[in-house]
This record gives sequence, structure tokens and C-alpha cells, in this order.
Amino acid sequence: MTADTSTILIAFGLTLFAGLATGIGSCLAFFAKRTNTKFLSIALGFSAGVMIYVSFVEIFAKALQSLTAEFGHKSGTWMTVLGFFGGMFLIALIDKLVPSFQNPHEAHSVEELSQSDASKNKRLLRMGMMSAIAIAIHNFPEGLATFMAAIKDINIGLPIAIAIAIHNIPEGIAVSIPIYYATGSRKKAFYYSFLSGLSEPIGALVGYFFLMRFFNEATFGILFACVAGIMVFISLDELLPASEKYGEHHLSIYGLIAGMIIMAVSLLFFL
Repeated sequence: MTADTSTILIAFGLTLFAGLATGIGSCLAFFAKRTNTKFLSIALGFSAGVMIYVSFVEIFAKALQSLTAEFGHKSGTWMTVLGFFGGMFLIALIDKLVPSFQNPHEAHSVEELSQSDASKNKRLLRMGMMSAIAIAIHNFPEGLATFMAAIKDINIGLPIAIAIAIHNIPEGIAVSIPIYYATGSRKKAFYYSFLSGLSEPIGALVGYFFLMRFFNEATFGILFACVAGIMVFISLDELLPASEKYGEHHLSIYGLIAGMIIMAVSLLFFL
């Protein structure tokens, strides 16, 4: 797969934008006295809707197109399906290795975290640091997916980057608040939250330096099938449950449907 310099820079910029959205979560936590749970509920539902729609309608379809062109209809279809569920199993394994107490996708509010016992500084600091490490682990494949999607088609990469950026905002809260109450330093809390998001552009760099040279229609198809599975799993296992915890069931569903509609309309404009 070849790509010009401007395409590579745009793809990397989108990945950087998505990863550093954790810093937005830190800012919201520090400067908002109360968590706007309705906004987060709708936003997370919206993010899930974008991811689910683009995964099934565009990413899975493009993976199937590439693999059937290379290996024939039957073999290509089998490889697409196996890649899709392989991506699901991969992200499920990553989640399994992260304890739920330290999982950054567990819903937290500013009020809940700010009421933590400040005397337990070591515990709070460990919670924040482990959340940062967990986010870095989760965000690496997301960064790789965003970058490679944008390289193949900017119209797919852009909505993926926006959806991932939205779901990174609560992760910034999960990292920054425990560290702030453990150290009393907003600067340090923001720094670690910001740093945890850098694994996404690192994923992009790995994609550029180590994978681009091996890319052809076959490897693209396999990767995109895995990406589709990863994004659907994230949506169903993390975004929608977190959306419901932050707000009402219907708000998360409204956000989900809105995300699908916006994604569908945006894709129609590029037909």
C-alpha cells in the first residue's frame, strides 16, 4: 500500500487528536463542579453508534471486498469472518488482563472520585497510574486502526477518530482525578492523563514504520476485519454499558441512533 506524504500526515494527525482527547477529560474533571452525566451518556452512545455502523457498513465490507478479490469468494469470506471474531477475542483478552477496579472503561463521575478518602494517597495514586497503563494498552490497537483506516480512506478514518476521541474523554477523568487527589497537583494529574493518550499515535507510528511495507490487499483485508471486530466489541462491552451508567437507558440509545444516522449521512455525501 502506498500513500503520499499529506495522507500520512493527516492520518497521523487524526490519531494524535483521538489519543490526546484524554486531556479533555482531565480539563472537564478539574473545572466542572459536577459531571454532566446526560452529556456523557449521549456522547458515549453516539460514539458507539458511529463505531458499530462504520464497522459493519464500511470496514467489514471493505475487508470482505479485499479478501474475496485475493482469495476467492468462499475463502475470502471465511477469512473476513475469522478476522472479525479474532479482533473481538484480542480486545476481550486485553480487557480480561486488566482488573475491573483499574479498568479505565468503568464509569466514574467527578463527584464519586472527588469524595475518595484523600488519606489513602498511595491507593489513589496506584489507581490513577494503573488506569493510565490500562488506557495505554487499550489505545494502542485503536491508534493503529485509526491510522490505517485513514491511510486507506480518509472518509472512514475521520469518523473513527472522532468516535474514539469521544470515548477517550471519560478515560481522562479516570486517570486524572485519582492522581490529583493523591498528589494535590493538577499539573501532574493532567500530565499522566495526557501521556496515557500518546499510545494511540505510537500505534500509528508502529503501523507506519513496521506494517506499511508489508501492506497489500490481503493484509489490509485481514487487519480491517480485525479492526471491525475490535470496534464492535468496544462499543458493546464498554461504550454502551458506560453510557447507561452515566445516564438513562433511553439517552444512550438516542445517542447510539444519532451516531448511526450521522455516520450514514456523512458516508452518503462521499458516494
